[in-house]
Order: sequence, then structure tokens, then C-alpha cells
Amino acid sequence: MNQTVTCGVMVPHPPIILPNIGQGEETKIQDIADAYRQAAREIIDSGPDTILIVSPHAPCYFDYIQISDGPAGHGSMAQFRDPADSFRIPYDQELIRKTASLCEQAGIPAGTLGKQDGSLDHGTMVPLYFLQEAVKAAPEGTRQPAFVRIGTGGLNSRMHYRVGQLFAQAAAELGRKIAVVGSGDLSHCQKEGSGYGFKPVGPAYDAMIMDIMGKGDFLSLLAIPEQTAEAAMVCGQKPFALMAGVMDGLKPHTENLGHSAEFGVGYGVVTYTNPVQDASRAFLEPAEEAARKQYEARIGKEDPYVKAARAVINQFVLEGTVPQLDPVADETAGVFVSVHKDGQLRGCIGTTEPVTKNVTTEIMQNAVSAVSRDPRFPAVQPWELEDLEISVDVLQPAQPVDSPDQLDVKKYGVIVSKGNRRGLLLPDLEGVDTVEKQLEIAKQKAGLSPHETGCHLERFEVVRHR
Repeated sequence: MNQTVTCGVMVPHPPIILPNIGQGEETKIQDIADAYRQAAREIIDSGPDTILIVSPHAPCYFDYIQISDGPAGHGSMAQFRDPADSFRIPYDQELIRKTASLCEQAGIPAGTLGKQDGSLDHGTMVPLYFLQEAVKAAPEGTRQPAFVRIGTGGLNSRMHYRVGQLFAQAAAELGRKIAVVGSGDLSHCQKEGSGYGFKPVGPAYDAMIMDIMGKGDFLSLLAIPEQTAEAAMVCGQKPFALMAGVMDGLKPHTENLGHSAEFGVGYGVVTYTNPVQDASRAFLEPAEEAARKQYEARIGKEDPYVKAARAVINQFVLEGTVPQLDPVADETAGVFVSVHKDGQLRGCIGTTEPVTKNVTTEIMQNAVSAVSRDPRFPAVQPWELEDLEISVDVLQPAQPVDSPDQLDVKKYGVIVSKGNRRGLLLPDLEGVDTVEKQLEIAKQKAGLSPHETGCHLERFEVVRHR
């Protein structure tokens, strides 16, 4: 057996699985509780010095993965009307600080920065319930492990995997035996009448992830698009990726112990035991290569306007300077540069009328602003660049309209103004399907009430470049 990583488990964290909370309802997922107990026994029986628990409900930052620090973590399930189930765990501060140091040396945005108050979340405490139960049932003299709690962040799955690798490296350098718990629920939209309702993507995601994790196919795990997990309303994908990173280069015995969506949320349990060295299971490099090929294919299809915006964004984010570009057009016009990541808006800044000498300089100015000055978002970081999708809208002159009846959300953008307040919304945006919705958002951007009357309306067309 590998002397650093002893075991890994993928588990859910439904509070209702605890008898004091479920009050009998937990028996509906008894098979998951039984699987959980087996997984906890596997962890404890593997004899780790320290157990890592990765929870999506630990402190979470858009641009950082936080490792909890301090002498101990503490908490109870009182928020679920169960103060009796309380926990206090010692933290392995040496491993925590060693890993944080390795992350800093590697330029990985992970470590102990951010608020640290010692409180535990239910994504950590539900696994602790079963782990502590397993410790109590273990033979006398069984090692009492220390713990590390790790959150997730806005970074992609490959970055979480890399943090997992660094935990394993730190443990090896310290001579620690570690086990890792990936705590995460699967799709939250699997049953009509449940909290999140039903979407076909829910069961489809769970079938896919249980197949992938049940085979220990961590390369396929890293290939799942972020949009896929978001559409299925999943909180476990990044904890599983970090767990997989801890087990990089190892071949474990993999066992799928069960799955349930009884309450409309997917719960899956998979164990990874008796890991041995296997160089063919070093998955980060091929995952990065696949992502790079997707990026190159995407940018190969971009037109000159978008290529110009990307060149500016890449150099500005990496070096803090702006390149000199050959003109893509001599015309003058207002330009909006929009940046998306994983299907979500990441920044959008523009000008309704030209303020520079031509469209090229307009693109340059607004590209920089979109990734660094949009007040809704933190500045784009270097590790995000290859995940960005960029579009450039060149605005045609705006025309006043007398009535909303003259608007068309697919064809026209809208400018709403009243007094010195002005709001603009581009045309053909995802989720904006009606004129009423378009006007509501434009008014909000102007700082006006969605029901504000007496507003001046203008419409405009754009030439959208992708």
C-alpha cells in the first residue's frame, strides 16, 4: 500500500441522514447510510494520521481555495434543530501550512487567507458524524486522526485537482499518511415537488458521474464542463476533483456502494481503497492538454474583432500592458466587449458612442475595462484566460422610439433614460426573452425602478462578432 495516501471516499452530506434530524425519514435512504458507514470504516481502518475533508459549504471564494487554519474546528447541527450532534476536530496545522506554502510556490491561488473563525459547515459535519461513529466502533488503540478542512472556489476542476496533488506532496514530505473525503451532493433537480423540482439533466448527470466515479475515471471527471454541473445544480464536482488530485498517480480498488435520489437530490457513495502506484493514472497533464486543444479550436474560429480583444485581454492580464494592434476597421462606433466564463457573464464594458479614433482603439479600451473595471466582478486572473469566451458588439446609431411596441429583444438593444440616469442593454441576450424583461433590466442598470414611467426609449442594432 502507498505510504502517503491510504484511502479516498466520495460521499454526500444530507443533514436528513442523521437520525436526530431525519426523525425517521432517514430510513428512506437507509442504503446510503449503510454505504456511508462502510466508507467511514474504510477510512478509519486504513490508519491515516490525517483526514482531509473537502466541502463545498466551507468558506468559498471566487478566486481562491481556502484551507481552514487554526488549532481546531468546531460546530453543531443546531441550524437543523439538532444541537446534540456537535463536533470538535484538531487540525493538522503542519500539513496545512506546508500545503499552503507549496501552493504559493506553484502560483496556485489556494491557502489560508480569508476569514478563519473555526466554525464547521454541514458538508464537513455530516462526514464527521460517520467517521466519529467508525472511530468509536474501531478496536481499542485505533489511531485518532487529525483533520484538514478544505473549501472549493471559482477555479476550475483542474485547479482543484492540482491542489489535491500538492496536499499529497506535502504529506509525503512530512511523512504523513492521509485519507481524503470528497463531500458533495449530486444533482439537486431530480424529483417533481422537491425543493428544486425536476430537470432531465439531473438524472442524466447522476448516471454519468456515478459511472465515472465508480470506475475511478478521473480524467473523464476533469473533462466535465462546468456548465454541465451548473445546469444539473451540483455541488460535488469540485470536491471530487480535489479528492481525485490527492490520489493522482495511484490505482485504488474502486467500489460503487450506492446511489439514491429519494428526496430529489442525488446522493452517491464510492470508495477508493488500497491504492498502489500507477504512473498511467497521472491525469492532470492530459486534462490540461485536452483543455488546451479545446481553447485552440475555439480561438481558431474567432473573427478579427474578437482576436483583437483577446490579444489585448491576454497581454493586459499577464503583463499589465496593452499591445499595439493593426486596425481591424477604420470606422468609428460604440463598442461593447463581453466576456463569459463557463456560460456565465464575467465582465462587460462598452461605449454607446465612439470615444476613440476608431473601432480598433475602442475595442482595446473596452477589452481592458471588461476584465479589470467591471464593478460586478473581480479582475480576471491569468488562470482564467483560456476559459474565457469573448464577443464584440459594434453598435449602430441609436434611434428614439415612441413605444415598447417598436422594440424586439432579438434584433434591438435598448437605452432607457430619465433625467441624468441612463441604462443600456444589448440585444439577443440569454434569459432576456421579452421586451418587458429587457426594459426592466435596462431600468435597473439606470438606477431606476423596474416600474418607472415617463422614460425616454431608444433602440439600436449591433453587429456581433464572435
